[in-house]
Amino acid sequence: MNQLALLPEVSAFLQRQHGHFINGQPVSGEGDAFFEVVNPATEQVIAKVKEGTKAEVDAAMQAAYTAFRGAWAKTTPMERGNCLNRLADLLEKHLEELAQLETLCSGKTIQLSRFLEVGSAAQFLRYFAGWATKISGETLNVSLPSFKGEQYSAFTQREPVGVVAGIIPWNFSIMISIWKLAAALTCGCTIVLKPSEFTPLTMLRVVELAKEAGIPDGVINIVNGGGREVGPALISHPLCSKVTFTGSVPTGLAVGRAAMEGKLTRVTLELGGKNGAAFLADLPVEKIVDGIIEAGYLNQGQICAAAERFYIPSSLMDEVLAQLKQRLSTLKIGSPLDETTEMGPLANKAHYEKILGLFEKARKEGNEIVYGGQPIAGAGYFVPPTIIRANSPDDALMKEETFGPVGTFLSYDDEEELIEQMNSTPFGLAASLWTNDLSKAMRMISRIEAGTVWVNMHTFLDPAVPFGGIKSSGIGREFGSAFIEHYTELKSVMVRY
Repeated sequence: MNQLALLPEVSAFLQRQHGHFINGQPVSGEGDAFFEVVNPATEQVIAKVKEGTKAEVDAAMQAAYTAFRGAWAKTTPMERGNCLNRLADLLEKHLEELAQLETLCSGKTIQLSRFLEVGSAAQFLRYFAGWATKISGETLNVSLPSFKGEQYSAFTQREPVGVVAGIIPWNFSIMISIWKLAAALTCGCTIVLKPSEFTPLTMLRVVELAKEAGIPDGVINIVNGGGREVGPALISHPLCSKVTFTGSVPTGLAVGRAAMEGKLTRVTLELGGKNGAAFLADLPVEKIVDGIIEAGYLNQGQICAAAERFYIPSSLMDEVLAQLKQRLSTLKIGSPLDETTEMGPLANKAHYEKILGLFEKARKEGNEIVYGGQPIAGAGYFVPPTIIRANSPDDALMKEETFGPVGTFLSYDDEEELIEQMNSTPFGLAASLWTNDLSKAMRMISRIEAGTVWVNMHTFLDPAVPFGGIKSSGIGREFGSAFIEHYTELKSVMVRY
């Protein structure tokens, strides 16, 4: 095993007392409670973090509001973009440090932490930075009649909504935080972030780098704690103007209700799904197997847009599953700090136990577990990549989100049946079509009920392309230019002269 030695700065960071980051300073907090951060690969406690209280929420929201009305409001759009670019530079400078911290907390492989978690976050920062000087309104031609020679003109302008509360999941703690804070800051908002209690450390380090990048105190704040205490306090806070949440559908529905019931607080909800991947009969089996691994097993399947339902032509099913089993059996599973590891542990014990429960549910329903389906003995929350052959579209694992390295497979005989099965879900985050017949794919795209449809690819995100779900998978969009609508208010101005 080629286990990486931790950088001295990583070891030193783990030994620090961890709490919150408010108004440009580390803050221990008033409470006495701590929660433990567990390395999912070893089940060892690597740090303790102070549990946030209402006092820390109040202080963070007040700091964000003061900065919104003060220092950040006085910062020019160009300088806002410059701040984000400098932060991107610092992420790249400290890439290995941040990647090691992330891998220790979440269990994702070190290669994925480097390339996707930190490297991609820097790229997204640069994309958002470019928008800072391009947020604009429009001039309008009005048709009001003139009675005494007066004239009229009208225009619109976009103004930042205010203080944003960002609630972050555990699967990509840096990257998803960057999506939210970069969108907020680009539009002139300030933000208070609540990382997941499973992965609270990396953003405490990133926000120190944000200060080094010249972002004024109070613009980005961190309050750590549980979803039942800190999250609701942020959502219901009188200074909160917008909530942005990424996570599960049940939690997202609760977040949306709480925001709306309080004072019609704006929400962006990027929720999960039961994403489908459809492979058409013109593809060779080897290409189908490549696509399945890409779509379903990256980061142990712990990606909201990952495919979980796989639709294979009946004539190809047996051969596809046989080759897939062979390929998955060769993946190296082990320490995520080993650079040769291809699959690490699940991110936390609660999720590990959920996945084991779903395996049992599949067995009780008589599904065939072609490969995997059991824990790996020893320390850590390891399960193998799993193949489950469903009996019908009504099986539990064709309906319930697993968020793990679990592919559930169902055969089909004609493409009308395929479209019906793809859409037979309350979710609508993402889907993919795999075929050499581009004409057929283009005709099928509009019939698939999903916020994103990939063709011959899956899970790839680009900052220029809006991302978000339909149906129960969310409200609003991230990236592209679409984010501007969700972080600004449109003001209309009419002038008589």
